[in-house]
Amino acid sequence: MAVWPESLVIVVGALILDAVIGDPDWLWRRLPHPIVLIGRLIAGLDRGLNREQWTPGQRKAAGVATIVVLVTISGLTGYAIERLLLASPAGPLWVALVGSIFIAQRSLYQHVAEVAVAFGAGGLAEARRAVAMIVGRDPEQLDQGGVCRAAIESCAENFSDGVVAPVFWFALLGLPGLIAYKIINTADSMIGHRSVRHETFGWAAARLDDLVNLLPARLAGLLFALVAPVAGGHISSSLRIMMRDASLHRSPNAGWPESAMAGALGLALAGPRRYATYSVEDPFLNAEGRSDAAPSDIDRALRMLIAACGLQAFIYVMLAMLIPSS
Repeated sequence: MAVWPESLVIVVGALILDAVIGDPDWLWRRLPHPIVLIGRLIAGLDRGLNREQWTPGQRKAAGVATIVVLVTISGLTGYAIERLLLASPAGPLWVALVGSIFIAQRSLYQHVAEVAVAFGAGGLAEARRAVAMIVGRDPEQLDQGGVCRAAIESCAENFSDGVVAPVFWFALLGLPGLIAYKIINTADSMIGHRSVRHETFGWAAARLDDLVNLLPARLAGLLFALVAPVAGGHISSSLRIMMRDASLHRSPNAGWPESAMAGALGLALAGPRRYATYSVEDPFLNAEGRSDAAPSDIDRALRMLIAACGLQAFIYVMLAMLIPSS
């Protein structure tokens, strides 16, 4: 699918459907979510092709082959689904509905908001349980500020790879691009680790995920900077911190939305973090900001999330209006 007004209207429709419907629990309790199916496929390839008796070079080659298989399957599946749906009555609406399944605006808001709600419902202990659902770090080592920062960082990073990036590839390549992106991103989260098992096998997944998120991550940071005033911040401060500190993050992409968020909220984000089996000693983003984040800061981050999602939708509406039809 080329980037024509018709395809952009479908993208806007998907954004609206996701914002209104989200991921209905009643449906996914009865059917496996597509991301679950993708995860099963990746896990099966990991079990079958990531063999401990192979040399690092062989495991790296197997990882490259795995990614080629995954991207090919996802692209062909997306193409077949898209062609089938567009040939039916109300085809664009069906494509938008399928696309909305892979966009995480509403679910991201709900998961992050649950951390803020948990503070009021059950205090720090309940908030730790809530934040453990969205981050991998050890929640028992987090004080109130640590829990709040973890939730805000998750909000920023997942806005990029759960909202902006899938929408970007959906607009550019239709359902094939959207589904291929989601399978690459899921593969990175499952096998793109620097662990003994996945150091070489997951190399291709991690590098390709870095590549496909290169532009979307920077766009996500820019969107956050532009909506900084809704959280009491300043566009100029957010942009300055983003341009200065994004490269300090260990990820070539996550630092852009996180540092923009840090500058907008006046918080020091990232920094040293402790996970279940290891620790990282990263520098802070916006080191001069406050480290004692509070539940109210999560609410401010959520306001930015809503505004950034709205701004993104507006941009695609404007593009649909300005790009001439084929």
